[in-house]
Amino acid sequence: MDTTAEIIHLRAQLAEREAELLAANLLIEQYRAQLHKLRRMQFGRSSEVLDAQVEQLELRLEDLEEAEAARVAAIPRPRPARSPAVRKPLPAHLPREEVLYPAAEVCPACGGTHLVKLGEDITEVLEKIPARLKVIRHIRPKFSCRACETITQAPSPDLPIEKGRPGPGLLAHVVVSKYLDGLPLYRQSAILAREGVEIERATLADWVGHTAWWLAPLAAMIGAHVRAAPVIHTDDTPVPLLSPGLGRTRTGRLWVYLTDERSWQGPRASAAWYRFSPDRKGERPRDHLAGFEGTIQADAYTGYTALTRESSAPGRNAPRIQHAACWAHARRKLFDEFERTKSPIAQEALLRIGELYAIEAQINGENAERRALARQEQARPLLAELKRYLQEQRRRLSAKTNLAKAINYALGRWEGLCLYTTDGRIGIDNNPAERALRGIAITRKNYLFLGSEAGGERAAIIYTVLETAKLNGLDPEAYLANIIDRMAKGHPANRLTELLPWNWKHHAGPAPSPETA
Repeated sequence: MDTTAEIIHLRAQLAEREAELLAANLLIEQYRAQLHKLRRMQFGRSSEVLDAQVEQLELRLEDLEEAEAARVAAIPRPRPARSPAVRKPLPAHLPREEVLYPAAEVCPACGGTHLVKLGEDITEVLEKIPARLKVIRHIRPKFSCRACETITQAPSPDLPIEKGRPGPGLLAHVVVSKYLDGLPLYRQSAILAREGVEIERATLADWVGHTAWWLAPLAAMIGAHVRAAPVIHTDDTPVPLLSPGLGRTRTGRLWVYLTDERSWQGPRASAAWYRFSPDRKGERPRDHLAGFEGTIQADAYTGYTALTRESSAPGRNAPRIQHAACWAHARRKLFDEFERTKSPIAQEALLRIGELYAIEAQINGENAERRALARQEQARPLLAELKRYLQEQRRRLSAKTNLAKAINYALGRWEGLCLYTTDGRIGIDNNPAERALRGIAITRKNYLFLGSEAGGERAAIIYTVLETAKLNGLDPEAYLANIIDRMAKGHPANRLTELLPWNWKHHAGPAPSPETA
């Protein structure tokens, strides 16, 4: 084959490969769009069919992306000249290891030996060093007095688990891996076994139980902090719970009660308090928020109505609470209908709701008084027009249509949806609570089910501490390791407030410990 024919053949081969890549890219984008839609539908639902569709689509997309990468690598083409890519610098806190390449001692062009350094080019590559376990040996020499034969020795080290071997760092890693990263204990046991350390799943479970015991007082203090806030975001998510003796699971609930005042310059630290219940009865949020007075921001769950009205039963009066409804829920129902039918009515309603959110974007971070004033001046007129528009469209629609149901959802909760305009401390939606549950919704399938109601209560304690640490900008694993170490070494009970996430950053020095050789 001569050179011309070879070039034509390579060009044809290149065109064929590029056509395959284009088709693969189009298919990947299509799958990504479908996956995005399914994930949005998945959150807050318990459909096993929907979960299976998401998992199947994720695997299919992963396979296509791997195949595309392999095809790109196989295309015979010269490397084109291009301008350097603009990348974010790698974090400065990461340790650096330098590899120095020796320069030539002789000029390759003329053979000269007098070379002058003009500068240097540095290429930073991010590398992963596998985590390593280590053994810390606590050596306590024993002495005997020759005069009186008294034996002296340093006291035993204070460890998180009496007569146990895990250090606080390992305990924190196991707990964070399970509850934040979705790694069940049996998988962690297998990972440790690959490093040559045999630790049974039951032993890891014992460690988690001890950790929850250490964290229980902090979780209770976080709960008291949340209940004292003027505005609380709340939501719940289902978690599978094993039914004893039945060999199958039933549905429990994890509730979150969250305060986050950063959007209106509030003085209170952000915190998330989780509670577990074996069901979704309306008495659950009533018991959780006993004594609370203020505003809850929540969805339309009917169980919250018991919180907003006085009960006639003696000793069972609900606290004085007002319920601010969530515009994200109202918008979502209209958005789903627009996605399905491209309804111009739903589209117009969405555009009008978007104007409300545009106002919120402008006043985010302002103090409560300025937020309330801006909402009265700008949002109230838009809400009045939106209500008239929805009422007019509802009269023209059959009550059985999904669009009419979406409109009725908003109109039926209109007072609660407009409550945020009267108080700058209230949000336009309940997204903070939904974000606080998203990690649980994603990882709960990895640990299959909670083994008991006690397991659910332990999970609530651990989530309370870890998620509150995240809200306060802390590394949850480093924070957890430090406070376990401090509590094991006798941190005074009357100073536990120092270990709360929003205070810990000011007292995060090393825990007192004996000198090691």
